[in-house]
Amino acid sequence: MGAPEQRAGAPGARGGRPSGGTQCSHPGQPERENGGKGGERGFDAAKKVKGRKRHLLVDVLGLVLMVVVHAACVQEQDGAKLVLDKVKARHPRLKLIWADGGYNVQWLLDWVKSLRDWVLEIVKRPEGAKGFVLLPRRWVVERTFGWFNLYRALSKDYEVLPRNSEAVVYTTMIHIMTRRLARYSQSSPPT
Repeated sequence: MGAPEQRAGAPGARGGRPSGGTQCSHPGQPERENGGKGGERGFDAAKKVKGRKRHLLVDVLGLVLMVVVHAACVQEQDGAKLVLDKVKARHPRLKLIWADGGYNVQWLLDWVKSLRDWVLEIVKRPEGAKGFVLLPRRWVVERTFGWFNLYRALSKDYEVLPRNSEAVVYTTMIHIMTRRLARYSQSSPPT
């Protein structure tokens, strides 16, 4: 006599919520330790980051061409492959891609070359450099991440699905570009 039995992991188990296993979670980790957020999450042991990562492909002005959001346990090289796979048909004029040292893996360099005859140029730190060093072209994408920090929707990951997080990034970039165009049109004399 009592409540009907429910399988562990069946919808309705654990307080009426469907169990949402993450792609990169440890099977022994209780669901409540995920911060109560749903969707795909993970842990990057190298950067000591849990949650998700955003991979951006930006132009020379820092405007977003492509974004991919995925679990933090996906390595940099694999995230780059996801981004470049999505962008190959959308930007045919793309020839040169700058990336930081996290993408310096021979199989990725070869894969990029075979994909569309692109050049993936790794921007490296100078030998023997200590502390902060301004790397050429690296600041462009970091500035874009800085612009995103001004928007509350991107200050934390509020979205359940990675595609929703990607949509928020695109919406934020549209807002940034629209504000710039509005400022430009107000300051220039009519012709």
